[in-house]
Parts: sequence; structure tokens; C-alpha cells
Amino acid sequence: MQTDFKAISLSFKSAPVAIREIIALDEQSVKLILERISEILPLQDTLILSTCNRTEVYYTSNQDFSKEIIQLIGLNRGIDNVLQYESYFDKMSSIEAVRYLFRVSMGLEAQVVGDMQIANQVKRAYQWSADANLAGAFLHRLMHTIFFSSKRVAQETAFRDGAASVSYAASELVHTLAENIAGAKILVLGLGEIGQEVCKHMTESHLEVSICNRTQSKAETIGAELGLNTIPFDSIDEALANYDIIISSIASDSPFVNMERMSGVPVNGYKFLIDLSVPRSIAPEVANIAGVSVYNVDEINLKASRTVEKRIAAIPEVELIIDEALGEFNGWARDMEVSPTIKKLKNALEQIRQEEIARHLKNATKEQQALADKLSKGITQKIMKLPVLQLKAACKRGEAETLIDVLNDLFDLEKDKVQK
Repeated sequence: MQTDFKAISLSFKSAPVAIREIIALDEQSVKLILERISEILPLQDTLILSTCNRTEVYYTSNQDFSKEIIQLIGLNRGIDNVLQYESYFDKMSSIEAVRYLFRVSMGLEAQVVGDMQIANQVKRAYQWSADANLAGAFLHRLMHTIFFSSKRVAQETAFRDGAASVSYAASELVHTLAENIAGAKILVLGLGEIGQEVCKHMTESHLEVSICNRTQSKAETIGAELGLNTIPFDSIDEALANYDIIISSIASDSPFVNMERMSGVPVNGYKFLIDLSVPRSIAPEVANIAGVSVYNVDEINLKASRTVEKRIAAIPEVELIIDEALGEFNGWARDMEVSPTIKKLKNALEQIRQEEIARHLKNATKEQQALADKLSKGITQKIMKLPVLQLKAACKRGEAETLIDVLNDLFDLEKDKVQK
């Protein structure tokens, strides 16, 4: 196993939404930080994953660069003393970090267990790493092993059955709230990935649903596709007054729905605002307005959902698939640890073989040279066999480093590398 693989994670398990929104990164920020890492830090296999529930950085290095990475995040986000949030980050290394990335990618660490929006988010993060030339052989192999395991989970277990996600949880909450409002009118504000998912779930109901987006053409396209009304973005203040339930996933560095915007909104009875954004797009203090209730992503819970219960029951099967995949991946990683030594030993023996053939067969016939070449290759292959087997066995025992040092000393392999 690559003992230098590390992870730092700030998630809903370690930090409330008020902290997560400070650290959260959008696509442009992730790409800029990857670029800076490439320029100033000696890291390999670097992957940055940032969603409404987590901001995590995975990387390979023989040193702990967690402080430097957090400082780069702070620099990007304009946070002067970002290390004040360091205690919210969990740190992992080696097999623990690898297993954690498996669990995150499978949806086991999601706030709504089995939420598969994370799968696409992980794939995008991996693509950004590859684009930044920060995905090496280790990360490539790890991610493809994860993707293959994800297919197995979908095909062999009930963990992906049903519609359970943050967006589905929001739609269930809307249905519950709407039951107590005659002729409830619902507005979905913001049509990013999660906003579109909410819309798709809402089309299964008989509620009056409208959508609003900064880009009107996008709203009209989605509205036509799903049969939903569209509201012009410049009419948002009027819409806030006219709709009973507003689901917001609009991207904004500061709350889009704030006290100033809500100050002129009449509240007749009850008005419910559901904020699915991180950073939050609805100011928490809006909940202080009489008759207004605000829900954020941490308050949307599906514990009683039959779908989630079914997924929870399938977790042991998912963990078994992860264990099997980790066993295969660990085997590959162990081979990768000793393969440079095997290659150097093979090169050293081949050099000796060729030097001896050249020295003793100067006047030999072609037939004699061919016979000697064949014979000597067979001998070197047999000599190689035992060290290779012993190296692989030592890997399984966690003792490869000692045997590698012995072989380096016996055959002067490091000198061989320098000469080449």
C-alpha cells in the first residue's frame, strides 16, 4: 500500500454548514488551487473534492502538507487566518485514506446515505486532477478501481435502489409542508445540478411548481422539458412574495435571500425557505421574520425513509465489495513498490550477461553465440525468479524495504541507476 497517500477532510460530520460554507470551493477555485499546488508543493496524485457536505484534499507525499493546503484554500477564499479552522479537518493516511475515498465515492459517507450525486462529483474532481497533470499511476489505478466497484454495487446490491438524495429529501420535505397549505405554490430558485434534480422529483407531484434561474434560456429549456412554469430572474422579489415554499440552490458568495430582500415581502400565514446551497444562499436571520421558516442542508433528514432504510440494510454488502476491491488494489500497490527494484536487478543481471558473452564469444560462430545467448538468458531468468518471489512475499509481510536494501547493497543497484 502507498503509505504516502494522505487525505484531509472537512465534512458535515466534523463541521456545521456555517463552517463548511466558508471553506467550500467552486470549480474555478478547485482548478486554481490545483494549479498552485503544482507550482509550489511537491505533491503527486492530488484530488480536491468540494460539495455542499464536504471539502477534501487527497494527495501523495512523504510529508504532511495539510497546513499548507489549508492555507492555499484560505488564500483562494480570502480568509486571513484560515488555520483557525484546521481543527475541523480530519486527517488520514495510507490504507485509511484509500478506504475513506472508497467510502465517499460509494455514498457511504453521504449525509443522505447512498446519495449518488457524489459519484459524478468525484468523477469531475478526478478529471480536474488529470487536467492539471496531478494524477499519477497510483491515483489513476485507485480511481478506476473505485469506478469498477461502484458498478458492482449498482449491479449486485440494493444500495442504489430508489431515489434517496439531498434533492429527493428536499422534495419530500416540500410535500410534507405543502400538505398544510391550501393551493401551495412552490418556487425552485437556481438550476444547477441539485436544483434540476429537485425539479425532476417535483414533477412526480401534483403541486404547482415554478422555476427561476439567472440564465433565462436555461430555465425555459428545463421548464419545457419538465412542464414547469418559468419566472424571470428580475422578478424574483415579486416571486418571493407570491410563493409559499422556495427551494434555493443558487450559487452566491453571500446570501442572495437576505433581510434586505425579505423586508418588503408580506407574510400571510406561513412561508418556508429551503436552502440547499453551500455557501448558504438564504441568510439564517431570515428565520427571525414572523411566519418564515428556514431549512438548511443539515436539517433535511431522511432517516425515516424506506429507501434509506433499504440502503442501510445493504451497507454490509457494499463494504464487502470495498474490501475485495481494496485487496486487489493493495496487491497492485505492493507490486508497484517492488517493481523498480525488480527492474533494476533485471537490468544489472542483463548487463553482466551481455558483458560476459561479449568477453568470451569474440570468435564464436553465430550458432555458438545463439546457443550461449539462449543458455545465459535461461540462467538469469532462474536467478531472478527467487528474489522476485521473496520480494513479493516480503511485501505481504510488510518487510519489503529491508529486502530491497539488501538487494541494493548486494548488486550495487543504486550505482547502476546513477551510471545509466
